[in-house]
Amino acid sequence: MIKVKDNPQLPAIGLIIGCIIFGLGSLIVAHVEVGGYAMAFWRLVISGIVFTLLATVFGQKMPANSDSNKNKKAFFYTLLSGAFLGLDLALWHESIYAVGPGISTLLNSLQIFFLAALGFLIFKERQTILQLISLVIALAGVVFIASPEFANNNHAAYGFVTGIVSASMLAASMTFIRLTHQTSPTPIFILMQRISIGGSVAMLIPMFLFDWGSILPNSLSELGWIIVYGTVMQCLAWGLIAYSIPKLSLALTGLLLLSEPVAALIIDYFWLDKPINTLQWTGAGLTMFAIYLGSLKPKSLEQTVKLRRYRFFSKFYRRR
Repeated sequence: MIKVKDNPQLPAIGLIIGCIIFGLGSLIVAHVEVGGYAMAFWRLVISGIVFTLLATVFGQKMPANSDSNKNKKAFFYTLLSGAFLGLDLALWHESIYAVGPGISTLLNSLQIFFLAALGFLIFKERQTILQLISLVIALAGVVFIASPEFANNNHAAYGFVTGIVSASMLAASMTFIRLTHQTSPTPIFILMQRISIGGSVAMLIPMFLFDWGSILPNSLSELGWIIVYGTVMQCLAWGLIAYSIPKLSLALTGLLLLSEPVAALIIDYFWLDKPINTLQWTGAGLTMFAIYLGSLKPKSLEQTVKLRRYRFFSKFYRRR
C-alpha cells in the first residue's frame, strides 16, 4: 500500500487546487475599494497571523540540531520570497483594477518564462529551441490581447506593464522558496509565516506612498472580504503552492499554474461581463499554449528527440 506522503501526484494536485483558489481571489480584489499595495499588505498580515497560530498549534519549528548558518540563510531567503510576493500581489492588484481579473491573471502567468530564465541562471536548467519558440508565441498572444484593450481602455498600458512585471516578481518569489528548501528544509507553517512577514514589511512604504486614502476598508463587508482574501486565498491557496513547488520541477510548476488564468478568464467573461472579443480569445489561447510549451522539461524533450532519431535511422538501415 502506497503511503500518502509518497504519492507523487499529491504535489501536482495541490498546486492545481491552490492556483484555482488563488485566481478566484481576483473577484475579491475587483470589488473591494482598497489600494493595490494596501490590499497586498492586509492579505499578508492576516496570513502571517494565521500561520503563526498554526505553527504554534502544531508545534512546528526549525530542527534544533540543524546548521545555524544555513538556518539564517534560509530565513533570509524566505524574507526575500515574501518581499517579491508582496510586490507580485500589489502589481497584480493594480493590473486587475486596470484591465480586469482575466487579462491581468493571464499576464501574471507569464512568470513561466521568468522562471525558465531564473532556472537557467541559478539552477543551470537547460533551455530548448522549443521553449524559445514558445516565448515568441506568447508575445504574439499578448499583442492579440492588447490591441483591442488599448483601443478601448485608457488604463491598458498601465495594466499590461504591472501585469507583466508582477509575473517577474512571482517567479522570483517561487525561486527563493526553492532556494530556501535547498538551503535548509523549512516546515510549511514556519515558511509561510516568514514569507508573510517579509511581504507585509516590504509593502509598508509603498502602501503609504501610493495608497494613502484607500488603505482601510470602507465597510464591515469589505473587511470581511479582506479577511477571506487573507485566510483562504493566501493561507490555503498559497500554502498549497508553497508546499508543492519544492517537490516539482520549475517547468512542471509553470505548466500547472496554467490552471489559474483559465479560471480567471472564465470568471471575468461569464461572471463580471468583461467584453473579450475573438481576437483576444485567440491571443489568450496562443499565450496559454506558449506557456504549455515553455513548461516542457528540457531533458524529456531531448530524450524524445533522441528516441525519434534512433527510430528513424533504425528503420532507414533496416530498409537498406
